[in-house]
Amino acid sequence: MLILTTVLTTGALTLTACGSRDDDKKGSDTSSGNQTVVIGVDAPLTGDLSALGLGIKNSADLAAKTANKDKTVPGITFEVQPLDDQAQPSVGQQNATKFIDNKKVLGVVGPLNSGVSQSMQKPLNDAGLTQISPANTGTELTQGDNWKTGDKKRPFKTYFRTATTDQIQGAFAAKYLYNNAKIKQVYLIDDQKPYGAGLAASFKATFTGLGGKIAGSDHVNPDDRDFNAVVTKVKKSGAKAVYYGGEYPAGAPLSQQLKDSVQIPLMGGDGMYSADFIKLNKKAQGDIATSVGKPVEELESAKTFIANYKTAGYKDAYEAYGGGTYDATWAIIEAVKAVVAANDGKLPDDSRAKVLEAVSKVSFEGVTGPVSFDEYGDTTNTMMTAYQVDGGKWASKLSEAYKP
Repeated sequence: MLILTTVLTTGALTLTACGSRDDDKKGSDTSSGNQTVVIGVDAPLTGDLSALGLGIKNSADLAAKTANKDKTVPGITFEVQPLDDQAQPSVGQQNATKFIDNKKVLGVVGPLNSGVSQSMQKPLNDAGLTQISPANTGTELTQGDNWKTGDKKRPFKTYFRTATTDQIQGAFAAKYLYNNAKIKQVYLIDDQKPYGAGLAASFKATFTGLGGKIAGSDHVNPDDRDFNAVVTKVKKSGAKAVYYGGEYPAGAPLSQQLKDSVQIPLMGGDGMYSADFIKLNKKAQGDIATSVGKPVEELESAKTFIANYKTAGYKDAYEAYGGGTYDATWAIIEAVKAVVAANDGKLPDDSRAKVLEAVSKVSFEGVTGPVSFDEYGDTTNTMMTAYQVDGGKWASKLSEAYKP
């Protein structure tokens, strides 16, 4: 999700539009003539999902540092402002306000959770501030609440993502389980959150359409850690696998308790694809997860990202969304570059509006492959990968661009 640069025309850049002239002077490096552009990053930096959130923060930071080192936009210094949303919608909304109030912020990367994004979209849209998530998969975020009926309407013009949708991910998972794993009978569980419920619904529609049977279904609380009651139902149902729409903090104990009773795999989406799922689950062997894109470790385009991430010395892994985060951040950098180039080497007075317009037109080869957005703000890259736990690690089993 990452890397491309083109050198622009030179010239000192002056920030005139993002705030008052007094504010601009405060944000200037007067000795070098540089101006600062801030990219906000919203993710869970503490709590159960912090492994994924810290990978997002670090990958965005690496993109900004790379742009500065390479002088991708002459006269512009990029900074990252990371805020912890604690995976809570109310906190995400507060963070959106903080980004809006910082006039040097020209784009926001994040969040991780679709439910958090629902609280951030409107204020960011009202402020005309670009948002690009590397992880949100809720289809309604880009295509509206009536997308299932074919009535697709983009709710917020400022929202984009480098992750594909639940509609695609759930369908890909169903096809993999039915066609490749040869499992025809599944018990369906979700955590009732927008991400998990949407993923489970998409999985069910495709799985049953292929001829698969839903042996039973249930909902759990994402904060629960005792799943013995639902495990008993799964065992009685005769299901050959469990599909779980949710994230690894609950998915890991659910899987472990499941295997204490019946030896069948648990499958989930990208919210399960984390090293922490295996750390929290001593019986993860054979479990399956899907995630967006192809494994960055298998991509020629990601070699530089991986090497630079290691050299930077981040103590946390880039995790599932590292590549997509770098690409999301780089899309904002590319947009700033285009805006500056079109304005004689200076940031215009309406920088946020111009960056938004430019983001919709970006097209570059990123860490995860080609990066561009369609008319809904969705990524045009529908590559998906199925992984399975083998020997204490996630091993990729199948990668392909999903086609309905």
